[in-house]
Amino acid sequence: MWKNQSLSKALSVLALSATAALPSAWLLTSIALAPSQVQAQVVKGLPDFTELVEQVGPSVVNIRTLEKVKTNAGSSANPDDEMQELFRRFFGVPMPNMPRQNPRPNRSQPSDEPAQPKGVGSGFILSADGFIMTNAHVVDGADEVLVTLTDKREFKARIVGADKRTDVAVVKIQTTGLPAIKVGDVSRLKVGEWVMAIGSPFGLENSVTAGIVSAKQRDTGDYLPFIQTDVAINPGNSGGPLINMRGEVVGINSQIYSRSGGFMGISFAIPMDEAIRVSEQLRQSGHVTRGRIGVQIGDVTKEVAESIGLGTAQGALIRNVESGSPADKAGLEPGDIITRFDGKPIEKATDLPRLVGNTKPGTRSNLTVFRRGSSKELSVTIAELEPVKTSKAPAPAAESKPAGTAQSMGLVVSDLTETQKKELKVRGGVRIDTVGEASARAGLLQGDVILAIANTEIAQVKDFESVMNKLDKSKPFTILFRRGDVAQYALIRPGK
Repeated sequence: MWKNQSLSKALSVLALSATAALPSAWLLTSIALAPSQVQAQVVKGLPDFTELVEQVGPSVVNIRTLEKVKTNAGSSANPDDEMQELFRRFFGVPMPNMPRQNPRPNRSQPSDEPAQPKGVGSGFILSADGFIMTNAHVVDGADEVLVTLTDKREFKARIVGADKRTDVAVVKIQTTGLPAIKVGDVSRLKVGEWVMAIGSPFGLENSVTAGIVSAKQRDTGDYLPFIQTDVAINPGNSGGPLINMRGEVVGINSQIYSRSGGFMGISFAIPMDEAIRVSEQLRQSGHVTRGRIGVQIGDVTKEVAESIGLGTAQGALIRNVESGSPADKAGLEPGDIITRFDGKPIEKATDLPRLVGNTKPGTRSNLTVFRRGSSKELSVTIAELEPVKTSKAPAPAAESKPAGTAQSMGLVVSDLTETQKKELKVRGGVRIDTVGEASARAGLLQGDVILAIANTEIAQVKDFESVMNKLDKSKPFTILFRRGDVAQYALIRPGK
Protein backbone atom coordinates (compact mmCIF):
# COMPACT_ATOMS: atom_id res chain seq x y z
CA MET A 1 0.00 0.00 0.00
CA TRP A 2 2.72 2.44 0.99
CA LYS A 3 4.79 1.46 -2.03
CA ASN A 4 1.93 2.15 -4.38
CA GLN A 5 1.32 5.59 -2.88
CA SER A 6 5.00 6.50 -3.11
CA LEU A 7 5.14 5.33 -6.72
CA SER A 8 2.06 7.41 -7.56
CA LYS A 9 3.58 10.56 -6.04
CA ALA A 10 6.84 9.99 -7.84
CA LEU A 11 5.09 9.64 -11.19
CA SER A 12 3.13 12.86 -10.54
CA VAL A 13 6.37 14.77 -9.84
CA LEU A 14 7.95 13.38 -13.02
CA ALA A 15 4.89 14.34 -15.07
CA LEU A 16 4.92 17.92 -13.78
CA SER A 17 8.66 18.23 -14.38
CA ALA A 18 8.30 16.94 -17.93
CA THR A 19 5.38 19.14 -18.88
CA ALA A 20 7.00 22.25 -17.42
CA ALA A 21 9.48 22.21 -20.30
CA LEU A 22 6.82 21.81 -23.06
CA PRO A 23 5.21 24.71 -25.00
CA SER A 24 1.89 26.02 -23.72
CA ALA A 25 0.24 25.29 -27.09
CA TRP A 26 0.99 21.58 -26.59
CA LEU A 27 -0.62 21.72 -23.16
CA LEU A 28 -3.87 23.11 -24.60
CA THR A 29 -4.21 20.19 -26.97
CA SER A 30 -2.82 17.42 -24.76
CA ILE A 31 -4.13 18.02 -21.24
CA ALA A 32 -7.77 17.92 -20.16
CA LEU A 33 -8.93 21.52 -19.62
CA ALA A 34 -11.46 22.97 -17.26
CA PRO A 35 -14.71 24.19 -18.92
CA SER A 36 -13.67 27.83 -18.56
CA GLN A 37 -10.33 27.10 -20.24
CA VAL A 38 -12.01 25.32 -23.15
CA GLN A 39 -14.33 28.29 -23.65
CA ALA A 40 -11.36 30.66 -23.67
CA GLN A 41 -9.68 28.58 -26.37
CA VAL A 42 -12.80 28.70 -28.60
CA VAL A 43 -13.28 32.44 -28.17
CA LYS A 44 -9.63 33.00 -29.06
CA GLY A 45 -10.34 31.50 -32.49
CA LEU A 46 -13.02 34.07 -33.45
CA PRO A 47 -12.04 36.96 -35.74
CA ASP A 48 -10.88 40.21 -34.22
CA PHE A 49 -12.26 43.19 -36.16
CA THR A 50 -10.46 45.92 -34.23
CA GLU A 51 -7.60 46.30 -36.70
CA LEU A 52 -10.03 46.32 -39.62
CA VAL A 53 -12.07 49.11 -38.02
CA GLU A 54 -8.93 51.19 -37.46
CA GLN A 55 -7.77 50.51 -41.02
CA VAL A 56 -11.04 51.05 -42.92
CA GLY A 57 -13.02 53.32 -40.56
CA PRO A 58 -11.50 56.62 -41.77
CA SER A 59 -12.63 55.79 -45.35
CA VAL A 60 -16.31 55.56 -44.37
CA VAL A 61 -18.44 58.71 -44.39
CA ASN A 62 -21.83 59.80 -43.16
CA ILE A 63 -24.18 61.29 -45.75
CA ARG A 64 -27.10 63.58 -44.95
CA THR A 65 -29.45 64.90 -47.59
CA LEU A 66 -31.60 68.02 -47.55
CA GLU A 67 -34.53 69.12 -49.68
CA LYS A 68 -36.33 72.42 -50.06
CA VAL A 69 -39.85 71.98 -48.75
CA LYS A 70 -42.57 74.24 -50.09
CA THR A 71 -45.48 74.80 -47.72
CA ASN A 72 -48.56 76.96 -47.75
CA ALA A 73 -49.01 79.74 -45.25
CA GLY A 74 -50.29 78.44 -41.93
CA SER A 75 -49.07 74.89 -42.42
CA SER A 76 -46.29 73.27 -40.41
CA ALA A 77 -43.66 70.63 -41.08
CA ASN A 78 -44.09 67.27 -39.41
CA PRO A 79 -41.17 66.34 -37.11
CA ASP A 80 -41.66 62.64 -37.94
CA ASP A 81 -41.18 63.14 -41.69
CA GLU A 82 -37.49 62.23 -41.65
CA MET A 83 -38.09 58.86 -39.97
CA GLN A 84 -41.04 58.16 -42.27
CA GLU A 85 -38.80 58.85 -45.26
CA LEU A 86 -36.13 56.48 -43.92
CA PHE A 87 -38.60 53.64 -43.63
CA ARG A 88 -40.15 54.34 -47.03
CA ARG A 89 -36.82 54.44 -48.88
CA PHE A 90 -35.04 51.57 -47.14
CA PHE A 91 -37.86 49.11 -46.51
CA GLY A 92 -40.40 50.14 -49.14
CA VAL A 93 -43.13 50.24 -46.48
CA PRO A 94 -44.55 52.97 -44.22
CA MET A 95 -43.13 53.29 -40.73
CA PRO A 96 -45.04 51.20 -38.17
CA ASN A 97 -47.47 53.15 -36.01
CA MET A 98 -45.52 54.95 -33.33
CA PRO A 99 -46.35 57.77 -30.90
CA ARG A 100 -45.96 61.02 -32.80
CA GLN A 101 -44.53 64.20 -31.44
CA ASN A 102 -46.83 67.13 -30.90
CA PRO A 103 -47.09 69.16 -34.09
CA ARG A 104 -45.84 72.69 -34.17
CA PRO A 105 -48.52 75.30 -33.65
CA ASN A 106 -49.88 76.81 -36.86
CA ARG A 107 -48.15 79.98 -37.83
CA SER A 108 -47.70 82.01 -40.92
CA GLN A 109 -44.70 80.79 -42.98
CA PRO A 110 -43.17 81.86 -46.25
CA SER A 111 -43.92 79.69 -49.28
CA ASP A 112 -40.23 78.68 -49.73
CA GLU A 113 -38.58 77.41 -46.57
CA PRO A 114 -34.86 76.61 -46.06
CA ALA A 115 -33.76 73.09 -46.90
CA GLN A 116 -35.05 70.50 -44.45
CA PRO A 117 -33.49 67.12 -43.50
CA LYS A 118 -34.51 64.45 -45.99
CA GLY A 119 -32.54 61.28 -45.16
CA VAL A 120 -29.42 59.71 -43.70
CA GLY A 121 -27.06 57.26 -45.35
CA SER A 122 -23.48 56.11 -45.62
CA GLY A 123 -20.73 56.07 -48.20
CA PHE A 124 -17.03 55.41 -48.64
CA ILE A 125 -14.10 57.21 -50.24
CA LEU A 126 -13.14 55.92 -53.70
CA SER A 127 -10.20 58.23 -54.32
CA ALA A 128 -8.02 60.65 -52.41
CA ASP A 129 -9.34 63.61 -54.43
CA GLY A 130 -12.88 63.35 -53.04
CA PHE A 131 -14.91 60.87 -55.10
CA ILE A 132 -17.32 58.98 -52.82
CA MET A 133 -19.57 56.00 -53.60
CA THR A 134 -23.01 55.45 -52.10
CA ASN A 135 -26.48 54.21 -53.07
CA ALA A 136 -28.58 56.02 -55.65
CA HIS A 137 -31.59 55.94 -53.32
CA VAL A 138 -29.58 57.78 -50.64
CA VAL A 139 -29.17 60.89 -52.81
CA ASP A 140 -32.34 60.55 -54.91
CA GLY A 141 -34.34 63.80 -54.91
CA ALA A 142 -31.86 65.65 -52.69
CA ASP A 143 -31.33 69.38 -53.13
CA GLU A 144 -28.21 69.32 -50.96
CA VAL A 145 -25.84 66.50 -49.97
CA LEU A 146 -23.67 66.87 -46.87
CA VAL A 147 -20.73 64.51 -46.25
CA THR A 148 -19.19 64.18 -42.79
CA LEU A 149 -15.78 62.52 -42.39
CA THR A 150 -14.64 60.61 -39.29
CA ASP A 151 -12.52 63.62 -38.26
CA LYS A 152 -15.83 65.61 -38.10
CA ARG A 153 -15.06 67.75 -41.14
CA GLU A 154 -18.21 68.42 -43.17
CA PHE A 155 -18.43 69.16 -46.90
CA LYS A 156 -21.16 69.98 -49.38
CA ALA A 157 -21.06 67.31 -52.06
CA ARG A 158 -21.89 67.46 -55.77
CA ILE A 159 -23.82 64.51 -57.24
CA VAL A 160 -21.63 63.28 -60.09
CA GLY A 161 -24.19 60.71 -61.23
CA ALA A 162 -26.65 58.10 -60.02
CA ASP A 163 -27.91 54.90 -61.63
CA LYS A 164 -31.25 53.72 -60.26
CA ARG A 165 -31.12 50.35 -62.03
CA THR A 166 -28.11 49.25 -59.97
CA ASP A 167 -28.67 51.68 -57.05
CA VAL A 168 -25.13 53.07 -57.37
CA ALA A 169 -24.24 56.75 -57.06
CA VAL A 170 -21.04 58.81 -56.99
CA VAL A 171 -20.69 62.18 -55.24
CA LYS A 172 -17.70 64.55 -55.08
CA ILE A 173 -16.35 66.77 -52.31
CA GLN A 174 -13.71 69.46 -52.82
CA THR A 175 -10.69 68.28 -50.85
CA THR A 176 -7.58 66.13 -51.25
CA GLY A 177 -5.49 63.69 -49.25
CA LEU A 178 -8.42 61.51 -48.25
CA PRO A 179 -7.92 57.87 -47.15
CA ALA A 180 -9.29 55.90 -50.11
CA ILE A 181 -10.68 52.44 -49.48
CA LYS A 182 -9.13 49.33 -51.06
CA VAL A 183 -11.30 47.45 -53.56
CA GLY A 184 -11.37 43.66 -53.20
CA ASP A 185 -11.78 40.83 -55.69
CA VAL A 186 -15.41 39.66 -55.45
CA SER A 187 -14.58 36.42 -57.27
CA ARG A 188 -12.46 35.37 -54.27
CA LEU A 189 -15.32 35.92 -51.83
CA LYS A 190 -16.63 32.62 -50.43
CA VAL A 191 -19.90 31.64 -48.79
CA GLY A 192 -19.28 31.36 -45.04
CA GLU A 193 -16.53 33.98 -45.06
CA TRP A 194 -16.56 36.64 -42.34
CA VAL A 195 -17.45 40.17 -43.46
CA MET A 196 -17.98 43.49 -41.70
CA ALA A 197 -20.11 46.58 -42.35
CA ILE A 198 -19.52 50.15 -41.22
CA GLY A 199 -22.21 52.80 -41.55
CA SER A 200 -24.63 55.17 -39.88
CA PRO A 201 -27.77 53.20 -38.95
CA PHE A 202 -30.47 55.63 -37.81
CA GLY A 203 -27.82 58.35 -38.02
CA LEU A 204 -25.52 56.66 -35.48
CA GLU A 205 -22.19 57.33 -37.19
CA ASN A 206 -19.39 54.76 -37.54
CA SER A 207 -21.39 51.80 -36.26
CA VAL A 208 -19.76 48.42 -36.92
CA THR A 209 -21.60 45.15 -37.47
CA ALA A 210 -20.29 41.77 -38.64
CA GLY A 211 -21.47 38.43 -39.97
CA ILE A 212 -20.84 35.95 -42.74
CA VAL A 213 -21.56 35.69 -46.46
CA SER A 214 -24.79 33.69 -46.72
CA ALA A 215 -24.94 33.35 -50.52
CA LYS A 216 -23.56 34.79 -53.75
CA GLN A 217 -25.21 35.53 -57.10
CA ARG A 218 -28.58 36.09 -55.42
CA ASP A 219 -31.03 37.24 -58.09
CA THR A 220 -33.15 40.15 -56.89
CA GLY A 221 -32.91 42.36 -59.96
CA ASP A 222 -32.26 42.42 -63.70
CA TYR A 223 -28.77 43.86 -63.63
CA LEU A 224 -27.22 42.74 -60.35
CA PRO A 225 -26.46 39.37 -58.71
CA PHE A 226 -26.39 40.43 -55.04
CA ILE A 227 -24.20 39.22 -52.18
CA GLN A 228 -26.40 37.95 -49.33
CA THR A 229 -25.12 38.24 -45.77
CA ASP A 230 -26.44 38.08 -42.21
CA VAL A 231 -24.69 41.34 -41.27
CA ALA A 232 -27.07 43.63 -39.36
CA ILE A 233 -28.15 46.40 -41.76
CA ASN A 234 -30.66 49.13 -40.87
CA PRO A 235 -31.82 52.50 -42.28
CA GLY A 236 -28.73 54.69 -42.59
CA ASN A 237 -26.41 51.76 -43.44
CA SER A 238 -27.38 52.20 -47.11
CA GLY A 239 -24.34 53.01 -49.23
CA GLY A 240 -21.81 51.83 -46.66
CA PRO A 241 -19.09 49.29 -47.46
CA LEU A 242 -19.13 45.52 -46.94
CA ILE A 243 -15.56 44.62 -46.00
CA ASN A 244 -13.68 41.31 -46.06
CA MET A 245 -11.08 40.23 -43.52
CA ARG A 246 -8.29 41.68 -45.66
CA GLY A 247 -9.74 45.16 -45.20
CA GLU A 248 -11.04 45.38 -48.77
CA VAL A 249 -14.51 46.53 -49.79
CA VAL A 250 -16.36 43.78 -51.67
CA GLY A 251 -19.85 45.28 -51.78
CA ILE A 252 -22.17 48.21 -51.07
CA ASN A 253 -24.85 47.53 -48.47
CA SER A 254 -28.10 48.26 -50.26
CA GLN A 255 -31.17 46.21 -49.27
CA ILE A 256 -32.65 43.93 -46.63
CA TYR A 257 -35.40 41.34 -46.67
CA SER A 258 -37.98 42.04 -44.00
CA ARG A 259 -41.60 41.22 -43.20
CA SER A 260 -41.68 43.41 -40.12
CA GLY A 261 -39.85 46.51 -41.33
CA GLY A 262 -36.81 45.63 -39.19
CA PHE A 263 -33.65 43.62 -39.76
CA MET A 264 -34.41 39.87 -39.93
CA GLY A 265 -30.97 38.40 -40.61
CA ILE A 266 -30.96 38.77 -44.41
CA SER A 267 -29.23 41.70 -46.10
CA PHE A 268 -27.97 42.29 -49.63
CA ALA A 269 -24.92 44.07 -50.97
CA ILE A 270 -24.09 45.19 -54.51
CA PRO A 271 -20.95 43.33 -55.70
CA MET A 272 -18.05 45.74 -55.95
CA ASP A 273 -16.97 44.66 -59.42
CA GLU A 274 -20.39 45.65 -60.77
CA ALA A 275 -20.39 48.87 -58.74
CA ILE A 276 -16.97 49.92 -60.01
CA ARG A 277 -18.04 49.34 -63.61
CA VAL A 278 -21.05 51.61 -63.05
CA SER A 279 -19.05 54.24 -61.13
CA GLU A 280 -16.50 54.56 -63.93
CA GLN A 281 -19.26 55.48 -66.39
CA LEU A 282 -20.83 57.87 -63.89
CA ARG A 283 -17.51 59.65 -63.40
CA GLN A 284 -16.93 59.91 -67.14
CA SER A 285 -20.37 60.97 -68.36
CA GLY A 286 -22.71 61.27 -65.37
CA HIS A 287 -24.91 58.41 -66.60
CA VAL A 288 -24.70 54.71 -67.52
CA THR A 289 -25.11 53.44 -71.08
CA ARG A 290 -26.48 49.91 -71.47
CA GLY A 291 -27.16 47.64 -74.38
CA ARG A 292 -30.49 46.12 -75.37
CA ILE A 293 -31.79 43.77 -78.04
CA GLY A 294 -35.56 44.20 -77.54
CA VAL A 295 -36.93 40.94 -76.14
CA GLN A 296 -39.06 39.77 -73.23
CA ILE A 297 -37.60 36.68 -71.61
CA GLY A 298 -38.52 33.93 -69.18
CA ASP A 299 -36.92 30.94 -67.48
CA VAL A 300 -36.73 27.47 -69.03
CA THR A 301 -38.17 24.80 -66.73
CA LYS A 302 -36.63 21.35 -66.35
CA GLU A 303 -39.71 19.65 -67.81
CA VAL A 304 -39.78 21.88 -70.89
CA ALA A 305 -36.02 21.52 -71.44
CA GLU A 306 -36.26 17.74 -71.39
CA SER A 307 -39.36 17.58 -73.58
CA ILE A 308 -37.97 19.78 -76.38
CA GLY A 309 -34.56 18.11 -76.43
CA LEU A 310 -32.58 20.90 -74.78
CA GLY A 311 -31.56 18.53 -71.98
CA THR A 312 -30.75 20.74 -69.01
CA ALA A 313 -32.82 23.70 -67.83
CA GLN A 314 -30.70 26.56 -69.14
CA GLY A 315 -30.93 29.63 -71.32
CA ALA A 316 -33.37 32.51 -71.72
CA LEU A 317 -36.74 31.74 -73.32
CA ILE A 318 -37.79 34.48 -75.75
CA ARG A 319 -41.43 35.24 -74.95
CA ASN A 320 -41.80 38.29 -77.15
CA VAL A 321 -39.72 40.13 -79.78
CA GLU A 322 -40.22 43.88 -80.10
CA SER A 323 -41.05 44.90 -83.65
CA GLY A 324 -38.12 46.62 -85.39
CA SER A 325 -35.75 45.83 -82.52
CA PRO A 326 -32.22 44.41 -82.97
CA ALA A 327 -33.59 40.97 -82.04
CA ASP A 328 -36.30 41.26 -84.70
CA LYS A 329 -33.77 42.28 -87.34
CA ALA A 330 -31.48 39.40 -86.30
CA GLY A 331 -34.27 36.87 -86.89
CA LEU A 332 -35.06 35.92 -83.29
CA GLU A 333 -38.54 34.45 -82.81
CA PRO A 334 -40.83 33.91 -79.81
CA GLY A 335 -40.10 30.46 -78.41
CA ASP A 336 -36.38 30.60 -79.20
CA ILE A 337 -34.06 29.84 -76.32
CA ILE A 338 -30.80 31.82 -76.18
CA THR A 339 -28.15 29.51 -74.70
CA ARG A 340 -25.01 31.61 -75.38
CA PHE A 341 -24.19 35.29 -75.80
CA ASP A 342 -20.82 36.05 -77.39
CA GLY A 343 -19.68 32.58 -76.36
CA LYS A 344 -20.70 33.00 -72.71
CA PRO A 345 -23.23 30.44 -71.45
CA ILE A 346 -26.67 31.62 -70.34
CA GLU A 347 -27.34 29.47 -67.29
CA LYS A 348 -30.53 31.30 -66.32
CA ALA A 349 -32.71 33.97 -67.89
CA THR A 350 -31.31 36.83 -65.77
CA ASP A 351 -27.82 36.23 -67.20
CA LEU A 352 -28.91 37.60 -70.59
CA PRO A 353 -29.87 41.21 -69.62
CA ARG A 354 -26.65 41.50 -67.60
CA LEU A 355 -24.46 40.41 -70.49
CA VAL A 356 -26.37 42.49 -73.04
CA GLY A 357 -26.52 45.48 -70.68
CA ASN A 358 -22.75 45.44 -70.21
CA THR A 359 -22.18 45.41 -74.00
CA LYS A 360 -21.47 48.73 -75.71
CA PRO A 361 -24.26 49.84 -78.07
CA GLY A 362 -23.29 49.33 -81.69
CA THR A 363 -21.37 46.13 -80.94
CA ARG A 364 -22.02 43.12 -83.18
CA SER A 365 -22.64 40.11 -80.92
CA ASN A 366 -23.19 36.43 -81.62
CA LEU A 367 -26.11 34.44 -80.22
CA THR A 368 -26.52 30.68 -79.94
CA VAL A 369 -30.23 29.91 -80.22
CA PHE A 370 -32.07 26.62 -79.64
CA ARG A 371 -35.04 26.46 -81.99
CA ARG A 372 -37.31 23.45 -82.56
CA GLY A 373 -34.83 20.77 -81.63
CA SER A 374 -31.55 22.20 -82.95
CA SER A 375 -29.10 25.04 -82.32
CA LYS A 376 -28.30 27.84 -84.73
CA GLU A 377 -26.06 30.90 -84.71
CA LEU A 378 -27.43 34.43 -85.15
CA SER A 379 -25.75 37.83 -85.16
CA VAL A 380 -27.30 40.88 -83.51
CA THR A 381 -26.27 44.54 -83.33
CA ILE A 382 -26.70 45.86 -79.78
CA ALA A 383 -28.79 49.02 -79.39
CA GLU A 384 -28.87 51.48 -76.48
CA LEU A 385 -31.32 50.73 -73.69
CA GLU A 386 -34.48 52.81 -73.87
CA PRO A 387 -37.61 53.01 -71.70
CA VAL A 388 -39.58 49.79 -71.97
CA LYS A 389 -42.42 50.02 -74.47
CA THR A 390 -45.73 48.50 -73.52
CA SER A 391 -47.46 46.43 -76.16
CA LYS A 392 -51.17 45.89 -76.58
CA ALA A 393 -52.93 42.61 -77.20
CA PRO A 394 -54.22 42.28 -80.75
CA ALA A 395 -57.77 43.49 -81.34
CA PRO A 396 -60.38 40.92 -82.40
CA ALA A 397 -60.31 40.30 -86.13
CA ALA A 398 -63.11 41.81 -88.17
CA GLU A 399 -62.85 39.04 -90.72
CA SER A 400 -64.98 35.91 -90.60
CA LYS A 401 -63.30 32.76 -89.26
CA PRO A 402 -61.70 30.58 -91.93
CA ALA A 403 -63.37 27.31 -92.76
CA GLY A 404 -60.32 25.19 -91.83
CA THR A 405 -60.70 23.55 -88.41
CA ALA A 406 -59.35 20.41 -86.74
CA GLN A 407 -59.87 18.46 -83.51
CA SER A 408 -57.50 16.23 -81.57
CA MET A 409 -57.32 15.21 -77.89
CA GLY A 410 -60.10 17.67 -77.10
CA LEU A 411 -58.31 20.59 -78.78
CA VAL A 412 -60.30 22.27 -81.52
CA VAL A 413 -58.25 24.71 -83.61
CA SER A 414 -58.72 26.91 -86.67
CA ASP A 415 -56.51 28.80 -89.10
CA LEU A 416 -55.61 32.42 -88.40
CA THR A 417 -56.95 35.16 -90.61
CA GLU A 418 -54.47 37.38 -92.43
CA THR A 419 -55.40 40.26 -90.12
CA GLN A 420 -54.68 38.14 -87.03
CA LYS A 421 -51.30 37.10 -88.44
CA LYS A 422 -50.43 40.72 -89.10
CA GLU A 423 -51.45 41.86 -85.63
CA LEU A 424 -49.56 39.00 -83.95
CA LYS A 425 -46.59 39.45 -86.32
CA VAL A 426 -46.44 35.72 -87.07
CA ARG A 427 -46.14 33.85 -90.35
CA GLY A 428 -48.60 31.21 -89.29
CA GLY A 429 -50.19 29.29 -86.44
CA VAL A 430 -53.59 27.97 -85.38
CA ARG A 431 -56.04 29.49 -82.93
CA ILE A 432 -57.48 27.39 -80.09
CA ASP A 433 -61.28 27.44 -80.26
CA THR A 434 -61.94 24.71 -77.68
CA VAL A 435 -59.63 23.54 -74.89
CA GLY A 436 -59.52 19.86 -73.95
CA GLU A 437 -59.07 18.45 -70.46
CA ALA A 438 -55.33 17.69 -70.76
CA SER A 439 -54.52 21.04 -72.42
CA ALA A 440 -56.61 22.92 -69.84
CA ARG A 441 -54.54 21.31 -67.05
CA ALA A 442 -51.42 22.57 -68.83
CA GLY A 443 -52.78 26.13 -68.77
CA LEU A 444 -53.93 26.59 -72.37
CA LEU A 445 -56.91 28.89 -72.96
CA GLN A 446 -59.35 29.58 -75.74
CA GLY A 447 -57.86 32.21 -78.05
CA ASP A 448 -54.24 31.09 -77.56
CA VAL A 449 -52.32 30.61 -80.81
CA ILE A 450 -50.30 27.41 -81.27
CA LEU A 451 -46.97 28.03 -83.03
CA ALA A 452 -45.26 24.65 -82.64
CA ILE A 453 -45.95 21.16 -81.32
CA ALA A 454 -43.12 18.82 -80.27
CA ASN A 455 -40.53 21.10 -81.94
CA THR A 456 -42.47 21.08 -85.24
CA GLU A 457 -43.67 24.41 -86.62
CA ILE A 458 -47.44 24.72 -87.04
CA ALA A 459 -48.34 27.12 -89.86
CA GLN A 460 -51.93 26.01 -90.46
CA VAL A 461 -54.57 23.44 -89.55
CA LYS A 462 -53.20 20.71 -91.81
CA ASP A 463 -49.84 20.92 -90.00
CA PHE A 464 -51.67 20.53 -86.68
CA GLU A 465 -53.47 17.43 -87.96
CA SER A 466 -50.30 15.89 -89.36
CA VAL A 467 -48.26 16.36 -86.18
CA MET A 468 -51.01 15.23 -83.83
CA ASN A 469 -51.56 12.06 -85.87
CA LYS A 470 -47.89 11.11 -85.54
CA LEU A 471 -47.59 11.80 -81.80
CA ASP A 472 -47.41 9.01 -79.24
CA LYS A 473 -50.53 9.96 -77.24
CA SER A 474 -49.26 8.10 -74.18
CA LYS A 475 -46.23 10.41 -73.70
CA PRO A 476 -46.05 14.10 -72.69
CA PHE A 477 -45.32 16.63 -75.42
CA THR A 478 -44.76 20.39 -75.61
CA ILE A 479 -46.81 23.09 -77.28
CA LEU A 480 -45.30 26.50 -78.02
CA PHE A 481 -48.10 29.06 -78.01
CA ARG A 482 -48.76 32.79 -78.04
CA ARG A 483 -51.06 34.60 -75.65
CA GLY A 484 -51.30 38.21 -76.73
CA ASP A 485 -47.71 39.32 -77.35
CA VAL A 486 -46.08 36.68 -75.16
CA ALA A 487 -44.87 33.24 -76.25
CA GLN A 488 -44.53 30.37 -73.78
CA TYR A 489 -44.39 26.60 -73.53
CA ALA A 490 -47.01 24.21 -72.16
CA LEU A 491 -46.34 20.58 -71.34
CA ILE A 492 -49.31 18.36 -72.22
CA ARG A 493 -49.66 15.12 -70.25
CA PRO A 494 -52.27 12.93 -71.96
CA GLY A 495 -54.48 10.77 -69.78
CA LYS A 496 -53.47 12.49 -66.50
